[in-house]
Amino acid sequence: QVQLVESGGGLVQAGGSLRLSCAASGTSFSITRMGWYRQTPGKQRELVATITSGGSTNYAESVKGRCSISRDNAKNIVYLQMNSLKPEDTAVYYCNIQSGQFVLRDYWGQGTQVTVSS
Repeated sequence: QVQLVESGGGLVQAGGSLRLSCAASGTSFSITRMGWYRQTPGKQRELVATITSGGSTNYAESVKGRCSISRDNAKNIVYLQMNSLKPEDTAVYYCNIQSGQFVLRDYWGQGTQVTVSS
């Protein structure tokens, strides 16, 4: 059974930094893509950043230049370093992985709250 355990969320002042971590376990196949999404009440979950097993990254325009995603393929851990945080970054952040043999499946973490105070 695939499990994603997130950590690193919390309360930070505007301009501060946080580092989120997500450890994946229980996968039978290699993880092709890992990423972070976020969601605020009443809104759809949105992409923050993704990274492939080869290291290719993709960022939402709103976080480009402020966030950096990385992964440890040996440990199946993905990190999100967030700098220069803004109040509008406040959300529940969800870890996501894609894994599978012939069909890729999405797996989600339970979410970690990030709150940025002004």
